[in-house]
Amino acid sequence: MSGQLSRFCLAGVLLGVSLGLSTVVSARGEAGQATAEIRRTSFGVPHIRAQDERGLGYGIGYAYAQDNLCLLANEIVTVNGQRSRYFGPEQVTVEQRENRASDVFFAWLNTPRAVSGFWQAQTPQVQQLVEGYAAGYNRALAERKAKGLPEQCASEWVRPITALDIVKLTRRLLVEGGVGQFTEALAGAQPPKATADARGSASGFAIAAQRQQRFALERGSNALAIGSERSFNGRGMLLANPHFPWVGGMRFYQMHLTIPGKLDVMGAALPGLPVINIGFSRHLAWTHTVDTSKHFTLYRLQLDPKDPTRYLVDGKSVAMSQQTVTVDIKQADGQVKPVSRVVYGSQFGPIVQWPGKLDWDNRFAYSLRDANLENDRVLAQWYAMNRAVTLKDLQDSVHRIQGIPWVNTLAVDDQGQSLYMNVSVVPNVDAGKLARCSDPRAGLRLIVLDGSRGECAWDVDPKAVQKGTYAADKLPQLLRRDYVQNSNDSAWMVNPSQPLSGYSPVISQQDLPLGLRARFALDRLGQLAKAGPVTVSDLQGMVMDDRVYLADQVMPDLLAFCAAKLGPDAPALTQACSQLKAWDRTASLDSGVGFVHFQHIMQALQAAPGIWRVAFDPNDPQHTPRGLAIEASPVADALRQAMVASVQAVDAAGLQADSQWRDVQVTRSGDRRIPIHGGPGELGIYNAIQSMPGANGQREVVSGTSYLQVVTFDGNGPNAQGLLAFSLSSDPSSPYSADQTQAFSKGQLSVLPFSEQQIKADPHYQAQTIHEGEQAGRVATQ
Repeated sequence: MSGQLSRFCLAGVLLGVSLGLSTVVSARGEAGQATAEIRRTSFGVPHIRAQDERGLGYGIGYAYAQDNLCLLANEIVTVNGQRSRYFGPEQVTVEQRENRASDVFFAWLNTPRAVSGFWQAQTPQVQQLVEGYAAGYNRALAERKAKGLPEQCASEWVRPITALDIVKLTRRLLVEGGVGQFTEALAGAQPPKATADARGSASGFAIAAQRQQRFALERGSNALAIGSERSFNGRGMLLANPHFPWVGGMRFYQMHLTIPGKLDVMGAALPGLPVINIGFSRHLAWTHTVDTSKHFTLYRLQLDPKDPTRYLVDGKSVAMSQQTVTVDIKQADGQVKPVSRVVYGSQFGPIVQWPGKLDWDNRFAYSLRDANLENDRVLAQWYAMNRAVTLKDLQDSVHRIQGIPWVNTLAVDDQGQSLYMNVSVVPNVDAGKLARCSDPRAGLRLIVLDGSRGECAWDVDPKAVQKGTYAADKLPQLLRRDYVQNSNDSAWMVNPSQPLSGYSPVISQQDLPLGLRARFALDRLGQLAKAGPVTVSDLQGMVMDDRVYLADQVMPDLLAFCAAKLGPDAPALTQACSQLKAWDRTASLDSGVGFVHFQHIMQALQAAPGIWRVAFDPNDPQHTPRGLAIEASPVADALRQAMVASVQAVDAAGLQADSQWRDVQVTRSGDRRIPIHGGPGELGIYNAIQSMPGANGQREVVSGTSYLQVVTFDGNGPNAQGLLAFSLSSDPSSPYSADQTQAFSKGQLSVLPFSEQQIKADPHYQAQTIHEGEQAGRVATQ
């Protein structure tokens, strides 16, 4: 606890520590003589080979900057808390956070002491990867500057980076599932009578609330690991289908990393990370899905009646910590002015203030403890997984390091084993402590513990790697020979033949309705069991056939409603009904306007009570709830209103009777407009795509299916097919900015070349060798 508290009490004297560390990092980088070979295959996918970690990192940073220089440069500005300096305080980030709040948050998160502590905790191998990455990025930046920076980032804020910048990016990733969702609440928290400028705009908090609700949607995933009993060849099969943002700091990058005799792994990584997050190697394949475990808890503090900046613990008055953070703010006249803000904290974590939800008044305040703030093991964790040779190696590394932040892990091997692990960084709060310490009015969506009693602190298990978290052997895991699956539900129904139950609600909850994507997966697996072994095309089809599972549950009732007397709204209802009837019940590009009506109708009905004919039954979670209770007048009325409103919305959007989904949901790269199939995952569409209203009645894709891989094995190693749905490069002028997106639009997966033979046989093979200290690389194409 004291280690966390010290983060909130930092003083300016630590700046010297940071500057000294920066000098060491830079000096070490200048002394290195890294060499890397970057071989690109179709779609520009880089296969990076080096003799050591520094060389590998050098190649990764160089290749990434070639494809995404502006993206990473923008994220570096963000995690350094400098957006207000360069873009002004009123502008917003990619995530729609106001720059001022974002800067205060990152100035608090990435203090010199926290960053240096994280860096010093890394293994030598990880440090070399990170240092090499920074050097490779800087080389690519220098080369690009000589030619002219891309238009979108030809500005002073683009600069060389250091290893510490990558640490800051990593720490940002860690808190995505916790305090990162409370940026505005942390940046705006101020004591009573000092709240004139602390509350933030109402619109800012409204957007923050929407962003919290979208977190699981925009970072959701599907995963299916098939074992020997169900596989077509008796070996493991893996479908990895993460749903992540298509823009910004969570946009995946595809690559293949090799250190001969030590490492050979291919897959996808998040910006700034010199490791594979989701991928496969010679004998293994793995993926992640955002879990339902809690990675933070709130604490309600009982304040000292004499002073709202003091709180009571077991009757003793304790002063809140006060951390002054300073951000540079660009003024209207272009001048830059430093502005300071005090971030208050308790022994549990920072004070967060959300008007109407988490108020700071004279009686109570709320403090947030995020378990991942103390997770400095995440890079070592993924590097260990990258190097694992057997499934047991991978599992043992997760148990030993416990660095997975907020995701499940599903994996298979070439021996036909399938593994599920909900082993991440979870606060150690058992059911008994919840009963004694939590506020029942808050429910279980947000855990609010009583901060006035010392007994309500997180428990300490000596077997846990991190103080205050659960030990790995207390978390849900399942090893099977048939299958395990997850689509962002709890661990309960990973495989219905062996339910995982009896855990603290902080870890996993049971007897709750399954998400529709999970129900679809279980339903499809049941159908496939009748047809024979699972094949590669079966796994691809689960995503690419764009089936809308919810339609199978409610369309008979919708059509029955349409067949009855429609009353005074008949003209409008008839239009919607005819289009619903003609709809093919998919989210394919050819799907008609009936699909748009279906989305509108089901979104509206979610707010209506008692809509299901068959209510949820915990004894039959795979098939309930289902059916619309159209015979109930309130449901029929709600349905009628939803259909009329949908007709009006479709007309307002300018859609015609013959319009198709390809005309509605699109993505853009430069001047290119590409139609995208798939749709909202909450409708049971496995190919989950989230889009936002855009111009001319269209919807712009913001997240969803991102890196897609289907991996099987034979006696020679892995056979993988896949794609990166938004393409490799975020630079519209790059030849790799839309090529895979067009392939995704057509439903075409490609072979992911892994072996030397596959790589060199690729029709677009080209190779470049770079040496640290050179001005340019040697390029050889074959």
